[in-house]
Amino acid sequence: MSLHQPQHGDPIVAIATAPGKGGVGVVRFSFPSSSSFQAFCAAFCGKLPKPRMATLLTLRDVDQHAIDEGIALLFNAPASFTGEHVLEFQGHGGQAVLQGVVAHALAVARQLNIPLRHAMAGEFTQRAFLNDKLDLAQAEAVADLIDAGSMATAKAAAASLSGVFSRQVNELADRIVHLRLLLEATLDFPEEEIEFLEKADAKGQLAGILNAHGQLLNAAQEGVKFRDGLQIVLVGEPNVGKSSLLNALAGEEIAIVSAIAGTTRDRIKQELNIRGIPLVLVDTAGLRETVDEVERIGIERTRKSVQEADLLLILKDATQGPHDALHQHLELPVHLPTLTVLNKVDLLPEAPQLLQDVLPVSAKNGQGLEQLKDAILAKVGIAHTPDHGFMARQRHVDALLVCGQHLVAAHEFAQQDDRILDLFAEELRLAHDALGEITGRMLPDDLLGLIFSRFCIGK
Repeated sequence: MSLHQPQHGDPIVAIATAPGKGGVGVVRFSFPSSSSFQAFCAAFCGKLPKPRMATLLTLRDVDQHAIDEGIALLFNAPASFTGEHVLEFQGHGGQAVLQGVVAHALAVARQLNIPLRHAMAGEFTQRAFLNDKLDLAQAEAVADLIDAGSMATAKAAAASLSGVFSRQVNELADRIVHLRLLLEATLDFPEEEIEFLEKADAKGQLAGILNAHGQLLNAAQEGVKFRDGLQIVLVGEPNVGKSSLLNALAGEEIAIVSAIAGTTRDRIKQELNIRGIPLVLVDTAGLRETVDEVERIGIERTRKSVQEADLLLILKDATQGPHDALHQHLELPVHLPTLTVLNKVDLLPEAPQLLQDVLPVSAKNGQGLEQLKDAILAKVGIAHTPDHGFMARQRHVDALLVCGQHLVAAHEFAQQDDRILDLFAEELRLAHDALGEITGRMLPDDLLGLIFSRFCIGK
């Protein structure tokens, strides 16, 4: 049975802190029923805590042996995270202690004939969604905030959790609804529809909607980059210093560096942050003609990595003459951003004469690495950290793309004669429905269950 089914009438409990040792551990409860909640809290805590006030207490088992000492925090519905009655016990960290607290809670509930059970993954956040405390985009941001690997990505996730993304989606949806109402009212009075629509500037409203949609789509696509990271692929001929550059950007020895050509036989992936943006840097086999079967397989995998890249770093040796042979080994995807990097400039007697968009670096002494980092972000369309952006997921972008297709179709119908205004209105309805998928208003229950099942237990 998926989480969205009527079993949400059950009270739930879960350890809300990550496994392992820690100074503080949290056990969280959520109860739909006020009467069972108060009875449970009084029995579990030994007394009924005052709402929204920290209450120091010692949990004791049936033999009055101490289980743990900590504080209880009680939040009555609807002023809680889930929108239900919530109790949090904050005690000492450590799995044995926390599991003992949960076992004690289940035993107390059985004595009171209360059907308390272990929460499923993401069930606390799903209840918040179902009780209108969060929309789906905000709920997903809870998981993104937990998973954030840098302060920049944490800020973007926090912005989504606070509703920055959702407000923009809802504002766009409201504009579409306003235009839909105008069109549908016009369809009821066909003899006046043209004059009525011209006075209301229906085409102008649609143009504004299309513009707002384009801005939101661009922001969401950038938000996906913050969440999923970007794949940056290093390519070049053997011995130009790809592995050395990977190690320099990563700040540690990830790849084997050798003067022997063809040392790197397979792809090496390394996750790192540049200016707070998550990246996956891929070091590939050097591109050249070879009869070595293992090296040939590595080169084929290099070509595959290029097809999957968000940015291609073409690395060249500054001590060698210009090389154009590299491109004969590659079939670059259309519109794939590329950046040419000239390595080993520390070996030159004087600064090289460079062309535009060619960056001089030395993987050995770090020269030019900071400029390279800035250039990488600029090339992929992220020129700054997301202090004013938000986190997004690919499903959000997909929904916005569908919305855009229907808005374009609506625009095409709007340019034609008045006999297809009903199709104009229908395309607006479909665009509005696509936006509803982002906030969860139009998603089927089975997909909602799948989304929340990927959350951690206790959240």
